[in-house]
This record gives sequence, C-alpha cells and structure tokens, in this order.
Amino acid sequence: MRASVSHDRREETLEAKVRWFRSLTLEERMDYLVMMTDLILQNNPSALAKAAQDNVESPQKRIRIVERPRR
Repeated sequence: MRASVSHDRREETLEAKVRWFRSLTLEERMDYLVMMTDLILQNNPSALAKAAQDNVESPQKRIRIVERPRR
C-alpha cells in the first residue's frame, strides 16, 4: 500500500483513507493525531476552549426520553 503514490481524486474515498490510517502503526497514528491537533490550535487557538464549552453544554441539548410502547 505504501509503495506507490497516486494523485487520482477518485482514490480519495473514505474507505481508502481508512485503509491508509489502519496501515499506520500505533505510534504513527498518535504522531498524526498530535500533528493535526497542533495544526488546528495554531490556526484557531480558541478551538480548545470552544470544544470544552461544547462538551459542557451538549448533554442538555441531546437528552431524549424514549418510552417503550404499552400494550
């Protein structure tokens, strides 16, 4: 998989990206995660504060009560 490079947009499917990500070692995956996190925070320093705020507020917005139908 890593032996060749393609520039064909049709190969950029979600499945192809998953295959690529799964081909990485755990260490490479963690390095990629850190790299992307650093990139996001460099371009949007308030992203971390926004994410923390969303996590605090989101449960109240998403609670849904489901009841089993009575027979």
